[in-house]
Amino acid sequence: MLNLFQHLIEETPKQVRGDGSFRRIVMDIIKTIEETQKRPGAQGFNVGDTVKVYFKIIEGKTERIQVYEGIVLCKKNEGARQTFTVRKISYGVGVERVFPYNSPRIVKVDVVRPGKVRRSKLYYLRDKIGKDAKVKTLVGGKIAAEIAARNARAEAAAAATEAQIKEERKEAAAEKANAAK
Repeated sequence: MLNLFQHLIEETPKQVRGDGSFRRIVMDIIKTIEETQKRPGAQGFNVGDTVKVYFKIIEGKTERIQVYEGIVLCKKNEGARQTFTVRKISYGVGVERVFPYNSPRIVKVDVVRPGKVRRSKLYYLRDKIGKDAKVKTLVGGKIAAEIAARNARAEAAAAATEAQIKEERKEAAAEKANAAK
């Protein structure tokens, strides 16, 4: 990537750099880099949905998956920098966690209950206590089928990435064994 930037700087005349076109070229490069960093098979969910986020935690040599269940408060940014905030109540205390949408550590996101909200940010839930902090749930046969289809797609994408990781590890082990011989 660095070579690409150096190539652009060398080939761009100084008079072009002054009028802002160089900045547009660099922004286009940044957009293409961000597009490559997007995670394929990212799940679709909305603000107000109750979700289970399966997050991979690496502690030394061991890996485990931690499930974080809560209400999606907001989605921020766009592209590779997109994040979402999930809020849950743990032992009577509200806990919020921000997840990068395109993180490779997110195994999958399951929608438990779709929420019916009319806002894009649900920060008002921070001040609510007990039943007031609940979000209305969308109900109906079509919605249940759609949620089941979403979760099935998420499961398939998670299985595909896990298979790819296992295959890469086998290849790395085989290369290591060949190098040892």
